[in-house]
Amino acid sequence: MGIKTFLRYPIVAAIVLTVGNSIPALAQGDVPTLLDQLQTADAGQAAQIERELERTWSQSGSVAMNLLLERGRKAMEAQDFATAIDHFTALTDHAPDFAEGYHARATAYYQSGRYGPALDDLWHALALNPNNYNAAFGLGVMLQEFGDNIGAAKAYARVLELNPAHESAKDALMRLEADGIGRAL
Repeated sequence: MGIKTFLRYPIVAAIVLTVGNSIPALAQGDVPTLLDQLQTADAGQAAQIERELERTWSQSGSVAMNLLLERGRKAMEAQDFATAIDHFTALTDHAPDFAEGYHARATAYYQSGRYGPALDDLWHALALNPNNYNAAFGLGVMLQEFGDNIGAAKAYARVLELNPAHESAKDALMRLEADGIGRAL
């Protein structure tokens, strides 16, 4: 290997690290724009914007943390909730400001029947990212299951403030309103 070839590798590595580390910051800057676009999007556009937001929110800024998130999600797909919780716990331990780690772990806890920790993680995820309409929807589902229909209605209404195209939240809120919950006098 010649000297020129050898010297190229550190330069390439520096470029990759610089660009790679700046991508999450750039992507996070797009969140307000995407949320604004979501307000007036038709169903097809909304689905595309939702995917982009979820992709953005899934970027921790660390390759290792993204790998833990991916492994946890794969364990969830395999319905191996204990392994998923282990991966997501490692993620939240090492990246305590990464909201999607708590949201993912809340889902794993919920799927495994551990509602207390699931609810706690949803609150934590929403404290870190109050715009995560999926976490707000999960909170609404849990509150409704616990019999707090007023709290659930507020959570569903918040989802629809953020994402007017969220069909599940529309349906859930409509069912609650049919029961007299959440209607204005």
